[in-house]
Amino acid sequence: MYLVYQPEGSDEPKRFKYNPKRLMSAEREMLERKTDRDFSDFTSAVLSGNSLCRRALLYMFLKREHPGIRWDDVDFAWDELKLEYSKQELLKMRDAISENTSGDERAATLSTLDEQIETAIDESDDEGKADLPIAG
Repeated sequence: MYLVYQPEGSDEPKRFKYNPKRLMSAEREMLERKTDRDFSDFTSAVLSGNSLCRRALLYMFLKREHPGIRWDDVDFAWDELKLEYSKQELLKMRDAISENTSGDERAATLSTLDEQIETAIDESDDEGKADLPIAG
């Protein structure tokens, strides 16, 4: 999964590879402090669109590149920040939906996923098997 940040006026979005299981303990602890959530709740909240959790995640990634950045420096319009699944994550979701749903809901969901799969980033050369981005 990727956290994609494209502030107004920028030509290209900045993509940060987001794998909760690969974050350092200090980063996880900072995210817990900033959001007042334990890390497994934090990862779920990021996926469900929690603004504070997404801000904290963006702050963490920006701080890696710019160590002097402050929390108050991180402010964005909602349409400047989004999550994107990798092709492997989308394929995993597609398999689960194929097995667990039926009818019109299944067809509509699979069609949407197929469109996303066509343009998603292929991580087949990266870390092997894709996991969905929730820390357990």
